[in-house]
Amino acid sequence: IFFDPQAHTSRGVPFASVIEGICRGLREGERVLGLSSRLILCFLRDRPVAEAEEILDRALVYRHRLAAVGLDSAEAGHPPVKFAQVFARARRQGLRTVAHAGEEGPADYVRQAVEMLGVSRIDHGNHVLDDAELVRQLARARMPFTVCPLSNLRLGIVEDMAEHPLAEMLEAGLSVTVNSDDPAYFGGYLNENYAALAVALGLDQETLRTLARNSFAASFLDQQAKRAF
Repeated sequence: IFFDPQAHTSRGVPFASVIEGICRGLREGERVLGLSSRLILCFLRDRPVAEAEEILDRALVYRHRLAAVGLDSAEAGHPPVKFAQVFARARRQGLRTVAHAGEEGPADYVRQAVEMLGVSRIDHGNHVLDDAELVRQLARARMPFTVCPLSNLRLGIVEDMAEHPLAEMLEAGLSVTVNSDDPAYFGGYLNENYAALAVALGLDQETLRTLARNSFAASFLDQQAKRAF
């Protein structure tokens, strides 16, 4: 689960209230639904880097609840390299790193996320297709991409779902997964995203299975859990 503490701490909500409230909800979800989860703390890229450093300090108290740190919010004009230092510190603390890159921004932002932030996954990444050599590099590395089609549509990244680049990304050998993105806000939970793609792109059952299989490979579950699923 991605969460953005700065969206709340910047208006006076204590960090502890943010994360403890989320954790209570997730524990309830596990108790009632049997749904396990971990958190990815995201830094808002349109806020100062110093603020991200401060948020990381507060988050490390809850290190046991965190799987990774990420980078999100308005991408244009906010390259990943700005956050290289705070991401390096997070990695030294044993946290994985992910980043929104190549959704609104160029393919170079994907390259920066990989080379400067040391990410384990690229969130969105649509514009990676603009750099053929980078595509080949990331296909060889099996770098996962967490693609969010209904969000892309609502934000105008694609004008029509039939134009979505997911099929082209798969054909290029990229490890693509399907995801929801702020589903209550953008209007689609996970199944709706799968269904929208399947209808618009005419995806067959084997392609849908590949997408689901990729999601387990890309997850931060341990190898034993991956094999069990």
